[in-house]
Amino acid sequence: MNIRSLTRGDGVVIGAAVLLFIASFLDIYSIDGAPDDADIPSLWGSGAVVLGVVLAGIIGTALIIVARALPQPKKVAGLDLGQFGVAFTLFAAWSALGNIFDPAGAFDGDGGFTSDLGAGLGLILALVATVVMAVAAVATPLVPALKGSLIPAARPAAPQPYGGQPQGGYGYPGAQQQPYGAQPGQPGQPGQPGQSFGGGQPQPQAPQQAQAPQQAQPAGDFSPFWFAVPVPRPLFAEDGNPTPIAELAPGTWYLAVEQRGANLVAQTQDGRRGVLQDTSGIQRG
Repeated sequence: MNIRSLTRGDGVVIGAAVLLFIASFLDIYSIDGAPDDADIPSLWGSGAVVLGVVLAGIIGTALIIVARALPQPKKVAGLDLGQFGVAFTLFAAWSALGNIFDPAGAFDGDGGFTSDLGAGLGLILALVATVVMAVAAVATPLVPALKGSLIPAARPAAPQPYGGQPQGGYGYPGAQQQPYGAQPGQPGQPGQPGQSFGGGQPQPQAPQQAQAPQQAQPAGDFSPFWFAVPVPRPLFAEDGNPTPIAELAPGTWYLAVEQRGANLVAQTQDGRRGVLQDTSGIQRG
């Protein structure tokens, strides 16, 4: 699981779930004229509220977060776990709204008792939390501001395990790169041949004609580079199979090893290669 794949919308859903959990320990009823020390039950005192509001909202949040953090989407009965989570949050908000309108439930209230009975602070906060949770869960795939990464990508100071590339290697974020086609013996480069240590006289260099074929390079030659995606994006197999083989997560650096038209062939941290079809908004290292 990769928590860096979580979005800002997921952060809102998590915050709403925390508020819902806190609200579950507050009063479920508000009774006019009740003394301050009255023993009014919390939301945990009602099975219908616990199952339909509290647990439904928390389970929905857990399903959304787990579905987002998994490298491959998991499906149950043809639906993604995230879709089940959204459905749970909508159900929790609907149940909370019903309890606000009718906090006494099926209690008949003989003697006019229910006229003094209203929704307590716990029910009110539970409604606010579940509505925020459901709205964020539904709007996250639709609103660009909510699709952004919750944990921004950080430029790594040390090389990632892409085949054991040394620090400052070619294409790595922040590396001092040598221009493509440049020779190791050109001026200003350490260890150039023909120059002795301590300021000695330069030695004769090879004829320029021998270097010319090595310096030639075709225009538009591709150079591998590191990049990060702004939102989770699927990586498809190189053979054109429409089923994703992995999901690139925001906050992680990947290596682009080849360009095919508008697509990139990317390498994941575990060595898998695939085609990234949506390259819009990527951050180059």
